[in-house]
Amino acid sequence: MPSKKAAKPTAPARAPEEAPDGFRVRRDTPVGRHALLEVFPGLDRMETASRQVPDPAERAKLHHETSVEVVDQDMWMYVAPWELPKIPRRVRWKPVTTPNVDCIVIGQGHLRESPTLTLYLDIFHELCHVLQRKAGRELFPEGLNYVQRTTEVDAYRFVIDEAHRYGVAEEVLREYLRVEWIDEAEYRELLVAVGVQPAS
Repeated sequence: MPSKKAAKPTAPARAPEEAPDGFRVRRDTPVGRHALLEVFPGLDRMETASRQVPDPAERAKLHHETSVEVVDQDMWMYVAPWELPKIPRRVRWKPVTTPNVDCIVIGQGHLRESPTLTLYLDIFHELCHVLQRKAGRELFPEGLNYVQRTTEVDAYRFVIDEAHRYGVAEEVLREYLRVEWIDEAEYRELLVAVGVQPAS
């Protein structure tokens, strides 16, 4: 489990859209299923990847066995559930399901147009979820809102700690965490939970 305390910056604050050195993304990847490292070449050689999975053999296995499915939908990223989760009827979400296959689903527009920093944080966040599921944790627990899911908080903590390590500014991280599926109270709860200073 990542530390609650964010790592101290070791570099000057980066430009808002700049990912750490070594992060690459093939934005022209077509709709369909692809190997993770075809879409994010070199991801496995990043220091973040080594911190996420220190053992080289386990890290290689994770990256080899995880695929990416690019979809022609207006959406961000998520780990495809193995079977359709029980979600409230008011939530209009029809996820791709991939029985017994670890697959990260990415909207084509997100892949083509989002800042590289956002894609860097998102892909490592979703890889955290793949690891959590491999460890037997439930990614879609019933009866909990988004911020109450320890899987979400832990995944955000990991990428926020990495962002702090690379000197990403707090205001950039506040904007990154302001997602449309949580309300203002949940947003402020998430900031505190992952070690990002709320705006004064």
